[in-house]
Amino acid sequence: MNELEKARLEIDEIDGQMAKLFERRMQAGEQVARYKTEHALPVLDQVREKEILDGRPALIGDSVLREYYTQFLRETMRLSREYQSRLVQGMKIAYSGVEGAFGHIAAKKLFPGAQCTPCGDFADAYQAVEKGDFDCAVLPVENSYAGEVGVVMDLIFSGSLYINQMILLDIVHNLLANPGATLDGIKTVVSHPQALAQCDAFIKAHGWDTIAYANTALAAKYVRESGDPTVAAIASDETAHIFGLHVLESHINASKSNATRFAVFSRAHNLPSPSSKNENEHFILVFTVRNEAGALAKTLNIIGAHNFNMRALRSRPMKGLLWNYYFYIEAEGNISSQNGQDMLRELSAVCARLRLVGTYRY
Repeated sequence: MNELEKARLEIDEIDGQMAKLFERRMQAGEQVARYKTEHALPVLDQVREKEILDGRPALIGDSVLREYYTQFLRETMRLSREYQSRLVQGMKIAYSGVEGAFGHIAAKKLFPGAQCTPCGDFADAYQAVEKGDFDCAVLPVENSYAGEVGVVMDLIFSGSLYINQMILLDIVHNLLANPGATLDGIKTVVSHPQALAQCDAFIKAHGWDTIAYANTALAAKYVRESGDPTVAAIASDETAHIFGLHVLESHINASKSNATRFAVFSRAHNLPSPSSKNENEHFILVFTVRNEAGALAKTLNIIGAHNFNMRALRSRPMKGLLWNYYFYIEAEGNISSQNGQDMLRELSAVCARLRLVGTYRY
């Protein structure tokens, strides 16, 4: 046996070992995919992949081979993502509205390939997940123009689901009409009341009448089914494609910084590792305070004393209890750390009710 044959024989032996290791790695990926499905997490974890690419190449002593090993890791992780995506495509996602609505757009962006199903309203989508009919729900929590979504805030307080993801979706309103329609021929505009309000200056400048609809996608559907060239809808360009409408004018909303935050709700809670040093960790608390002087101030002081920076503080009236309120806080930091756990224990002593409802990364 010459040197070439010996080298090839060694490669064959190594390939056999690598095949078994590859199979083990992909099987571990199956466990990762199951966890991500249960906790409604994205397939791509950029932080994790960065950690691997920053640390693993150091295992290779040869500096030349280290470069090739980095490429090998990238390709392996790409294949793992593809395999996990295939496994999680069976996820069932609930959202409020109809196909083409911004809730649908957010759901498809978060879970491409998953089965996204519309529900009647926010509560229907939320409760369907609680009952186990869906793996998770994608619901809006805040709009930069209109503020918090009160119904969803109340579900966060009263329900049992957890928030494991947040996504910021830019809201771009466009004027959609039937093929052949012209801007000069439009007389009436239909859309969701918020969309009409956000495009009020554009509408008034043209002197159009308005009709409010339950959501932007239904308005587009109405325009398409009517076939009327004098009626237009305000909706997204994705909605135009779905219903076969033409975009007469783009970006007609007055504010060009209009965005909505959507949260992913699931039955399982995903907590960061206590040792995680990721600066993008965030958490959400809802609580009530005892009916005594300074109770809220005590709560806020505890959070500040543990050096957690609050990004949001809101109050909402409690249903059925006149002049009683619950509070909603979003803060930066790792709630799983020892500092975070110490803070929760202190808060429990001063809050009448306290619940950690979510953790997410931005």
